[in-house]
Amino acid sequence: MSEKKFNSLLTGLIPALVLPALTLLAFWLIKSDRGFVDFLQQFQQMDMLSKVVSLAAIPNLLLFFLFIWTKRNFSARGVIFATFLLAFIMLILKIV
Repeated sequence: MSEKKFNSLLTGLIPALVLPALTLLAFWLIKSDRGFVDFLQQFQQMDMLSKVVSLAAIPNLLLFFLFIWTKRNFSARGVIFATFLLAFIMLILKIV
């Protein structure tokens, strides 16, 4: 049985942490004329930063299914782990 390429925890973890950041960055570039920090502070003042971060994590769902469909289960586990990390960050943002 041969080992599939790109089937490791890190192969799923790293893109699953970067993809929400890129999604948030794209949202900022499309919707805002402010600086990035001001953009985030505006959502924090409206008590919506955790909601925006959770919406930015939606592309991880596509990444997860991509790994599942290509039978890269360890990479899919990395996506799940990254999503749990993002959920923890959202919890902290909600409390603060």
